[in-house]
Amino acid sequence: MHPEPERTVPSAHTPAGRDAEVDAVLVHAVLDALPSPTVLLDPDGVIVLTNDEWTRAGEQHGNHIPPGADYYAAATAVHGDAEGRALVRSLRALARGECTSVTVDRQVPSPRDSRPRWYHVQASRVGGRGHVVVTHTDVTARVLAERTSAWRARHDHLTDLPNRAYLHELIDAELQRPDGTPVSVLFLDVDGFKDVNDSLGHDVGDDLLRELATRLSACTRTGDTVGRLGGDEFVVIGRDCDAEGAQALAQRFRDTFDKPFELAGGTARLTASIGVATTAGPDPHVRSTDLVRDADLAMYAAKEAGRNRIEVFTSELRDAAEQRATLAAEFVRALEQDELVLHYQPVMSLPSRRCTGVEALVRWQHPQRGLLYPGDFLPTARQHDLMTPLAHWVLGAAARQTAAWRDAGLVLVTGVNINATHFSTGTLVDDVMGALADAGLDPAQLVVELTETSVADDPERAAAQFAELRARGVEVSIDDFGSGYSSIGQLVNIPAGILKIDRSLVAFADGRREQTAAAIAAVVALGQACGIRSLAEGVETAEQLELAISLGCSFAQGYHIARPMPAGDVQPWMTAQRSAAAAPA
Repeated sequence: MHPEPERTVPSAHTPAGRDAEVDAVLVHAVLDALPSPTVLLDPDGVIVLTNDEWTRAGEQHGNHIPPGADYYAAATAVHGDAEGRALVRSLRALARGECTSVTVDRQVPSPRDSRPRWYHVQASRVGGRGHVVVTHTDVTARVLAERTSAWRARHDHLTDLPNRAYLHELIDAELQRPDGTPVSVLFLDVDGFKDVNDSLGHDVGDDLLRELATRLSACTRTGDTVGRLGGDEFVVIGRDCDAEGAQALAQRFRDTFDKPFELAGGTARLTASIGVATTAGPDPHVRSTDLVRDADLAMYAAKEAGRNRIEVFTSELRDAAEQRATLAAEFVRALEQDELVLHYQPVMSLPSRRCTGVEALVRWQHPQRGLLYPGDFLPTARQHDLMTPLAHWVLGAAARQTAAWRDAGLVLVTGVNINATHFSTGTLVDDVMGALADAGLDPAQLVVELTETSVADDPERAAAQFAELRARGVEVSIDDFGSGYSSIGQLVNIPAGILKIDRSLVAFADGRREQTAAAIAAVVALGQACGIRSLAEGVETAEQLELAISLGCSFAQGYHIARPMPAGDVQPWMTAQRSAAAAPA
């Protein structure tokens, strides 16, 4: 059996004749049937045939290359770069039979369009003489969609700045540079941004963030990068920027806040807290996450120092953060293993001078450090979102203890402090009623106390939850009144039953008794007008107690009356106090 002779492809070297004409017609028909612009090249790269799509695309974009032209020269002339030369080398190797196909995506400028176009180039060898057929599929839409998607994946949708993931890529790239130049990261947080969102709405807050992105970008040096981590947190990468340069850059950012922001037809003055972290050069042990974390720690130090400040990272900040993290883990264990205890401070009913209630105050019996007071662990609990679990524990423990006293013949009303984070969850009423039900305690024996500041943060939610608690028989108290920013309108609209006058009003310096009395009298009168009883906190002296009584306060508590004490000491103390109050003067 004889092999079928190989068909020749018409070219400049094909002898003229009837068979060649038939082959040419057939090849033309095949090429025209292809949907993509296609050319047939001879072994030297000269265009032998083209299809109609090739002609149409060339005329449309103003770069038509006719038969007889040198495809290789044209391909190289498109860019004159390594990409073009690599394509030509691959096609020559294909023509020689050194590979079976060539596939590459190729960017081609269009003389009639400012935007380039992308083609998926595929080439195959035909026949045995080295002819190559090349198709060009327009993939511009796909490439642009992929690039847009990739860009969006690396940029913040609101400000178009690099996002968290891209910022870390950029920082890691800087840390890996071999030239040893310093890199600085600045972490900026807007002071009071939440107030803008709460008072003017999130749309106005978004406008503020866009304006801030523009201002920060205008302050940077050439080569620096401004990005947004999320919320009101921005990160700036300072390339070839040492610690001194980073502080100068941070000061420029602070200065940009001197100009008021135009918001919702008005103006707002804001400030920023900025943390700075710098690495002196490449270090295989330093990652972008380390540098951003260090700058973040410095920023929080700036906030804790009073806001509107610049703080530079130090190793002491990291040590303190590690200690807080350790303390947080230990605190979780404390909740699980009953290491927390409640001490109770008596509350005196001033008309009778008898103590009829207590306030529950949490302590931590740490296995190594001994008895810890709230100031030692509550800041860490707040930072690690542990205040709500703590409130659950306190509610349950206080309700059970109050029920135990009742069963022993001592009926008291117990006040429990609720943190704003628990308050904002919306579960306050269910949590309180659940603790009462579990302990079998009358709702009238519990007072829920929330600080004035937490009430002012969301007065509508406060009013709704307060009203429901009081409807179910639980009294509600506004704690630390006079230390925050509640308006009279808010006080009138919030259904609280007790107003605790902050110790800063109750205490008075020498010569300021008159002014203190006037302030307390005003608060008491305001409460009475709203049907609210007043409690004087922080009563330290007999004079302060007599002043609270004379001004019409209903209750008082403080060291002059009694210090907080363990639960086991409360009943003996109450018995002694009531005996003393009942004794004739």
